[in-house]
Amino acid sequence: MQISPEEKELLTIKEASDWATNFLDKTVSQSNISYLIQYGRIAKFGENGTTSVSRKELERYYKSFNGKREVSWRDKLGDDLNWALSFDQYKEFETTKHVHRLHPYKGKFIPQLVEYFLDNHLDDFMRFDIIHQKMNNLPKALASMKSK
Repeated sequence: MQISPEEKELLTIKEASDWATNFLDKTVSQSNISYLIQYGRIAKFGENGTTSVSRKELERYYKSFNGKREVSWRDKLGDDLNWALSFDQYKEFETTKHVHRLHPYKGKFIPQLVEYFLDNHLDDFMRFDIIHQKMNNLPKALASMKSK
């Protein structure tokens, strides 16, 4: 897409990060902006080793995604969609606690999903019972190992 000269209000990567953070009201890192440039989501401008991006293009990019995922899924699934379970408001590093990034590990639930179900769908007695059962399993396992 060609950017007209009047749309080239250019920002450095740091300035773009600050602008996007204010625009979206959530943290957008310099790495996030670099990712958009690297994968061709927004155009790169620059000379002599400096990299800049167009503020208008950045705004267009974020407006095209902001809130549209929820709308498109609602269109497909109807109003029975609990968007809180999308965890869209979290960054990747918040949903991948305790996991390195050397390779994907698909066999775990993100901590926020577990917290959601524990907080909203279990009463205090059930939480206590789950913890109590876990604590009883260790002595039982040790006892069965000793008897063999």
